[in-house]
Amino acid sequence: MGFWHEQLAGPTDPARDAGWGTDRQPRKGFFTDTSICIGCKACEVACKEWNTLPMDGDLSILGMSYDNTGDLGATTWRHVAFVEQTADRIADARRSGAALVDLGMPSARPPDEAAVAEVPDLRWLMASDVCKHCTHAGCLDVCPTGALFRSEFGTVVVQADVCNGCGYCVPACPFGVIERREPLPDKRSAERVGVAQKCTLCYDRLDADLTPACAKACPTTSIQFGDHDEMRRRAHERVEVLHAQGLTEARVYGGNEHDGVGGTGSVFLLVDEPEVYGLPPDPIVATARLPEMFRAAGFAATGLLAAAAFAFLGRRR
Repeated sequence: MGFWHEQLAGPTDPARDAGWGTDRQPRKGFFTDTSICIGCKACEVACKEWNTLPMDGDLSILGMSYDNTGDLGATTWRHVAFVEQTADRIADARRSGAALVDLGMPSARPPDEAAVAEVPDLRWLMASDVCKHCTHAGCLDVCPTGALFRSEFGTVVVQADVCNGCGYCVPACPFGVIERREPLPDKRSAERVGVAQKCTLCYDRLDADLTPACAKACPTTSIQFGDHDEMRRRAHERVEVLHAQGLTEARVYGGNEHDGVGGTGSVFLLVDEPEVYGLPPDPIVATARLPEMFRAAGFAATGLLAAAAFAFLGRRR
C-alpha cells in the first residue's frame, strides 16, 4: 500500500513517477523569502516579458494597497501582494509563530534564551506568489487531454496547443493558481483565449540551463532558484536566523512533504499566517482521499448486495 499511497499523497519523486527514467533531472524549485521582498514587481515584469503575457486591464490600482494585478491567473504567473499591518496584527503573528516554535518548528536557541524584537507600529508585507508545482498536482491529475504534464525537472507544465479548454484543472488546484485565459485587447493573447495557463517555472529556460526570468530579475534575492532540496534547506535556515532575532512570526510554507499535496516545488518563508497572504493553511489534493472514497464505496456496495440478497432470499421463503 505504501507505493500506491505515494502516488496519491505523501513524499515521492514526481519526475520518477512520471516515467522520465534516466532522463530525470534533479527536481527544481523556488524559495521565496517574503521577509526581504521590496515589492518592486521586477518578477512580474520579467515573467510577462519572457512569456509574452498580455497586460492585465488598464493597470488601475485595485484599492488593495499598490496591487494592480489582484491575483495569479492566466495572464499573471507571478503576483506581488501588498499587505499593510498595524502593531496589533504584528503582535498576533508573533504569538502564533511562537506557538509553532513550541510545537517543534526549527529554532536557533531555546525559547527562554530567544531574543525579543520590538513590535513596530506599522509594517508592509510584500510577497511574490507563484504556482506551487505540487508533488501531487490536482490540475495534472484531472487533465483529460495530457495538456498538463510533469517535466523531467519535477515541474508541472501546460501545453497550450493540447489544451481543449475544459477547465477541469481550475477547481482541482487547491491554491487557485491555474485559470483559463479570457479575451483581452492584446493581440498576442487571441490564440490562447479559453486555454488554461499558469507558471511553467520557465521550462524553456531550464532546458537551456538558464535561471527562470523572475528569479533572474529579483534585485534582493527574495526569489531564489535551484535544486528543490537546497531550497527547502535555505528556507529552514532562514527561519532559524529570524527566530534568533526575535521574529518568531517567521515560518516555512510548502516545505512539508507530508502535507496534503506532498510538499510544493515552490517553498515560501512567511512572516504571518498563510491566510494573510491568501494561501490555504492546509492544502490538499483531491486524490489524497481516493482510498477513503473507494473504501466507503466498497462498504456501501457490499451493504447493498447484502440487503438485496436478504430481500431475495426472504421473498423465496
